[in-house]
Amino acid sequence: MPPRILPTSALRCCRAAPPPPASLASLTACLAGLSLQPSQARHASILSNLANNPGAVKNRKRVGRGPSSGHGKTSGRGHKGQGQHGKVKPWFQGGQTPLIVKHGRKGFDNLRAPQMSEVNLDKLQDWINQGRIDPTKKITPKELIESRLVGSVKDGIKILARGGRNILRQPLDIVVSKASAGAIEAIEAAGGKIVTRYYTKLSLRRLLTGEAVHSEEPLPQGKEFVEAVVEKARKQGFRYRLPDPTSREDIEYYRDPAHRGYLSHQLKDGESPSLYFKVPGEKKIKTKVSATQKPKEETMW
Repeated sequence: MPPRILPTSALRCCRAAPPPPASLASLTACLAGLSLQPSQARHASILSNLANNPGAVKNRKRVGRGPSSGHGKTSGRGHKGQGQHGKVKPWFQGGQTPLIVKHGRKGFDNLRAPQMSEVNLDKLQDWINQGRIDPTKKITPKELIESRLVGSVKDGIKILARGGRNILRQPLDIVVSKASAGAIEAIEAAGGKIVTRYYTKLSLRRLLTGEAVHSEEPLPQGKEFVEAVVEKARKQGFRYRLPDPTSREDIEYYRDPAHRGYLSHQLKDGESPSLYFKVPGEKKIKTKVSATQKPKEETMW
């Protein structure tokens, strides 16, 4: 049988390839060396080692699969009764008069209570470290909201002491609505100053838009202050002033020096921040009967 003659295309493929240029050969060698490094090696067995993180998937509770599991036979429902045969509501009390019907509801939900935005000291220090808040200037609710440390505008801002007493690295001058005792202690231990002031949601919005000016002084009361306040408003233009507390609870809070309230300077020596209870003073000593005073004679008529 005569030998098969290969086509021209096959002969071209079987020819030896021309030697690559020197630059291309060196580049190929470098790439081959990089691909053969042990740190770059990947094995197909990595697919068999893939698994979820511990606790990411919870196994389903399988009941009725024999006594060795602890949930076999009665499947954890016990023997007989409504608990095994049917479904019992979690608030069902066995048919007796419900306790909430018998004794009634205690207390109430105060839907008008002010909602405070909470700011912890450790988060405040993180914002200062990132340069979002300047600690050399006075920190007011406007700076806290504009720096996105506080999200939505609520009825006020309260400072809490998470992070400990030594979390602050620099003194701060801060004005907020309220502060916990631990936060006050931590700020003053770092050499700072804190003042609590009364705010409302509307006043905070006006501070952000520039319609109001921030002040730590209450509006002076009395006819003698009217002319000065009006004259100042005429020179600087009209801007809303921050409100002062009107309820007894708020007035007593901001009159208390323990809360570093901005109304605490109104207290006199020995005066209580409460508007109702008074600090007991010295008891008056009853005057004794003088020796020169003649006793009254007792008479029948």
